[in-house]
Amino acid sequence: MDYGTRLESRTAAQIVMAEIGVDMSQLPSADHLNSWAGLCPRLDESAGKRRSTRVRKGATWLKPVLVQSALAAGRKKNSSFKTRYHALKGRVGPKKAAVAVAANLLRVIYHMLKDGTCYQDLGEAYRRPRNPARTAANLANRIRALGYQVDVRQAA
Repeated sequence: MDYGTRLESRTAAQIVMAEIGVDMSQLPSADHLNSWAGLCPRLDESAGKRRSTRVRKGATWLKPVLVQSALAAGRKKNSSFKTRYHALKGRVGPKKAAVAVAANLLRVIYHMLKDGTCYQDLGEAYRRPRNPARTAANLANRIRALGYQVDVRQAA
């Protein structure tokens, strides 16, 4: 890590701490903090039609810093945030994936401040599928949906 990266992450941490403070007893849960920061997607639905899912306006200084930090975390090697970002990016796009990872970052920050613990990254393997049989069955179903015949057997 070079000096510029450390300086940027220190600045980001200072901005986050200046915006949310250190006393988490005022907020009942991490979801309340995410809502206050404006990182919760709306559910705008009427008569069965889904309309906007844009995130609402939130903390002016906090949200852009968290999204930038989420994009940086999406590039960090062996990180659970990287796995989360890339898993979401294919389905919802890079911007919505960055906002989702930013919400995860803020949730982690909330619990670190509330419990007084240090962050322990669980690594890339944490978010990978844990049941290989289920993954194989899902992939076989996708292939069958394309019109092919599949026989799934475990390798010797």
